[in-house]
Amino acid sequence: MNRRRFVPLALFAVTAAFLAVGLRLDPRELPSPLIGKRAPAFALPLLHQPDKVFSHSEMLGTVWVLNVWASWCVSCREEHAALTALARAGGAPVVGLNYKDEAEQALAWLGRFGDPYTLSLHDREGRLGMDYGVYGVPETFVIDRKGVVRYKRVGILTPEIVRERILPLVKELQRA
Repeated sequence: MNRRRFVPLALFAVTAAFLAVGLRLDPRELPSPLIGKRAPAFALPLLHQPDKVFSHSEMLGTVWVLNVWASWCVSCREEHAALTALARAGGAPVVGLNYKDEAEQALAWLGRFGDPYTLSLHDREGRLGMDYGVYGVPETFVIDRKGVVRYKRVGILTPEIVRERILPLVKELQRA
């Protein structure tokens, strides 16, 4: 008889433990299967010069930050100040990946709010975004000298994230 009472209690305890762990997780820190693996290869047109194509191989040997954004993204505007501060810190080039957007609207958006990017790629169809496992915009990746993804942030960059996570990681990767 005591065994019958123990089974529901044990199931409740296991469920409560999983719930407690899940509630402590930050949904913005989604694990990415790309962490520790080579970043997807690409060759995309530059947003400002659509007749020129830029390739991932041009970034090899450089620690860099990839920020996925779009002119239609409300959150991208919210993170813009922190992204601009990251670019001004000069720790690593910040490459923009304009995602599923019209080039004219993206260029107008950068003209209106400022362009923090070293360069911007135009991913009109969203294929590279899919290769990177983009859930939505904005998303930010840190990529090391060998082209390996070392960090992924889903959602808005804040000054705290830039200061406490991204800049220290960039410095560490540059020393390696």
